[in-house]
Amino acid sequence: MSEIVNRVAQSGIVTIDLEELFPAGERVLFDISTQLVEGLLLREKDFRDFIANHAWKEYSCKHVALFCSTDAIVPRWAWMLLSSALQPFAATVVVGNAETLETELFRRILDQLNPEDYRDQRVVIKGCSHRPVPLQAYVALTAKLQPVVKSILYGEPCSTVPVYKRVKS
Repeated sequence: MSEIVNRVAQSGIVTIDLEELFPAGERVLFDISTQLVEGLLLREKDFRDFIANHAWKEYSCKHVALFCSTDAIVPRWAWMLLSSALQPFAATVVVGNAETLETELFRRILDQLNPEDYRDQRVVIKGCSHRPVPLQAYVALTAKLQPVVKSILYGEPCSTVPVYKRVKS
């Protein structure tokens, strides 16, 4: 009887699992609409009082997405004041929804990735994840690796979809 050979392991394919890069830390959505008068208007004095008296320390080391759940027009300075109050405590502050927050967190991680570590490699970017890896993370990783790798595949090493293959010169 012949020995079972794991051809995937011997193929030299490098696998990147974005889920393994998932940024640690609690995510918090902060809805500014709770500070609006009648759900429409932001009064500067009242808002500044809120900023001065809110327990911002509760956001220590958390990733915060600032948003407004109503159709109110929120002045830019309000987002700036919130950001300024959170800055000493929060690990991350963005304006947007949960996906915007995850996209920014992955952008920071992918900015630190050295594409030279993958030079001339065949890379599989794993597709299945149990955490909310944003689509933009896949797009950004592809753009970062494409100039240096031989090929990029998507999926699992045993069943992939070709995404990019360097043209032989």
